[in-house]
Amino acid sequence: MKTIQGFVLIDVDVAALNNAGGDKSSTLENSVVTKKIKKNGKDYPYVSGQAWRYWWRETLINSFDWEMSPVIREKKIAFTEADPMKYPDDDIFGYMRAGKKEIEDTETGKTKNVNVTLTRVSPLKNSALIGVAYNPIVQNWASMTRQDGDAVPFGVDEYCAVMKGMFSLNLEMAGTFSEQNRTGFTNINELMRNKYIEDGATLIDDTFAKDKNGEPLKLVRIDEEIRKIRVTETILALKTIYGGAKQTTNMADVTPKLIVLANFKTGNHPFSHLAIEEKGIAKFSIEALKEVINDYADQFEGKIFIGKRKGFMDELDEKLAILKNEGKIEFGPVNQIIDEFVKTVKLD
Repeated sequence: MKTIQGFVLIDVDVAALNNAGGDKSSTLENSVVTKKIKKNGKDYPYVSGQAWRYWWRETLINSFDWEMSPVIREKKIAFTEADPMKYPDDDIFGYMRAGKKEIEDTETGKTKNVNVTLTRVSPLKNSALIGVAYNPIVQNWASMTRQDGDAVPFGVDEYCAVMKGMFSLNLEMAGTFSEQNRTGFTNINELMRNKYIEDGATLIDDTFAKDKNGEPLKLVRIDEEIRKIRVTETILALKTIYGGAKQTTNMADVTPKLIVLANFKTGNHPFSHLAIEEKGIAKFSIEALKEVINDYADQFEGKIFIGKRKGFMDELDEKLAILKNEGKIEFGPVNQIIDEFVKTVKLD
């Protein structure tokens, strides 16, 4: 397996990036609580993985003109078109679509019922974003005062936080589709496979799954250049990613202030504990980074790329520069490092 493994730190002040609805414990009639989770007996703010993915998709639409798969609503369920060759988000973000559909067979000209229950495990996986160090979430009082009469008070949760997150992008899955009859792997059906091949896709051997005779099953893979564009744009989107609740009055920059990127040989994520809390302050652990470099030396393909924004954890600059001079990492400004990293990505 070949993957891109990534780790980010974002830094926000007086933010409320992902809210959880009304706060019934508040004395105010209208009060909104932010998403938080307990760790070591304390409340830490977090952004759900789903919200982070939503920001990611919106950035790909606006910065890279991705044509997103249309969402179809039926009663209490919703699903996308589930056409990963045509729609890059179906390819990279995965999907689940259930049901049957009448389709005209191009060979016979007859209409037949085809099972269109399709599922695809997302090649892009990500964690939630969670506060690294404990800073109390504060509920502040606000009011609507533009109308005649008394002000209408309401409460808002706000916080300052350095938040960490990690993600993984499976390079072998990107642009590669399976017909296996099991959940997550029935990416396409027979008619889709035939159409994809007509449109230039090729068949390759599945390196893991075999038939009852021991022969490898086949996967459908689209053009390599298209695959490369989708993968690199997914990573490049982190330079301009934006989103979050309360942006009108609590505007926060959610681009990475520190990012770690690496080409890796497995699906295991090595960077989960690079950020630590030390005396109530969020820190990036150089010692943890050195341990990861040594422990997984045989799993990295090329160097680890680390980008950091000036003005954020500037105490790291000298130590990271030493690791760069020793040839263990590449180090520089965030956007420059992202640009340099995507040039090293090899799909095969």
